[in-house]
Amino acid sequence: MSDFSIVQRVRFGDLHAMGHLNNVEFLRYFETARIAYMQRALPGHAPGRRRGFGFIFAECHINYRSPASFDEDIRIFIRPGELRRSSFRLEFEMRCDGDDRLVAEGYGVLVGYDYAAGKALPIPDEVRERLSDRVPADG
Repeated sequence: MSDFSIVQRVRFGDLHAMGHLNNVEFLRYFETARIAYMQRALPGHAPGRRRGFGFIFAECHINYRSPASFDEDIRIFIRPGELRRSSFRLEFEMRCDGDDRLVAEGYGVLVGYDYAAGKALPIPDEVRERLSDRVPADG
């Protein structure tokens, strides 16, 4: 899917009472991968910084395809999707490293945001260029 990916190991605390990865954790895994991708694509990007231009997470869609179990390594692939005036879409795929089984797929939408002013902003050209480049894998 993409050149960028990270791996998350399913921990016991990530499990649902039925013994498989809890639906909430899928979003957490995607969020971890999304932040790692953004830090790689935009050096200096600090998700906790709330001054000047940043991004706000506006939307997420997850299609659950297969359960994941304790101690499985889940590789989360990230790739940029549609880039609009003030928002862009990051698509993701989660696969079990052991058998390449598709666990989930979906996307999230991030909006350019001025935290000081509290409003959406167009994505600056230099950020737009970085987001449209291919970002190398973590390894």
